[in-house]
Amino acid sequence: MTHWIRFRDAGGSIGFGTLDQHSGRVVQHEGAMFDRPRPTDISFAAADLALLAPCQPSKVIALWNNYYALSQKLDKAPPQHPLFLIKPPMSVIGPNESIRRPKSYHGKIAYEGELGIVIGKTVSGASVEEAQAAIFGFTCVNDVTAIELLQEDPNFAQWCRSKGFDTFTCLGPAIVTPGNGFDWRASSVVTTVEGVERQNYPLDDMIFSPAEQVSMLSQDMTLVPGDVIACGTSIGVGSIKDGARVDVSIAGIGTLSNVLAA
Repeated sequence: MTHWIRFRDAGGSIGFGTLDQHSGRVVQHEGAMFDRPRPTDISFAAADLALLAPCQPSKVIALWNNYYALSQKLDKAPPQHPLFLIKPPMSVIGPNESIRRPKSYHGKIAYEGELGIVIGKTVSGASVEEAQAAIFGFTCVNDVTAIELLQEDPNFAQWCRSKGFDTFTCLGPAIVTPGNGFDWRASSVVTTVEGVERQNYPLDDMIFSPAEQVSMLSQDMTLVPGDVIACGTSIGVGSIKDGARVDVSIAGIGTLSNVLAA
């Protein structure tokens, strides 16, 4: 199982490489993560590095109503095409970075633990088979929402505004490549707030599989290397108090931890 990370070293330089889970060592790579990266002879102890968001997406596509359990709870029919919004790249942060409350907003802020698909090659109008080949790997996502803004204007649901603030897309801690021991169908998303479990749902309850999401979304827009599709969340979404830590864990990928700054 290959874990790709981006990091800042003790000297302030930013790099990327592969993390060995057993030894705790990171081998730095050169070139581009999504285009035949080459290992170097430089390695670090992971404990000496600051983890960054594992990719720098041009866009984050966030799905809604993509789990049968949530669809039933909401009394909504499963969609025929992924329902989504776009989150800006400025909203992305990495592990252990703080979620910042917008100065203009004093209402409730919610967490949503999710699986993230990371695109590895440019794809447009793809078949399911082509889409599968375009998936570089998977990561953890916390899709943060200023929930009281969503229906603030009764004439227009503000999905992008409520989810698009700086720091409202948490990604990490790593990207795990498909296969090699990781099977999303056998995995679950577990979200805890201050150590208390709030979400624990199986990924195989997804309405659209990762390959289907990539294929169908690529009919709507070109996807490029580093883009992220947040697969949507299931039941258990709730609010976060200022100062609280949220952990999103997927076995085989790791745990993404972020605190809502007080």
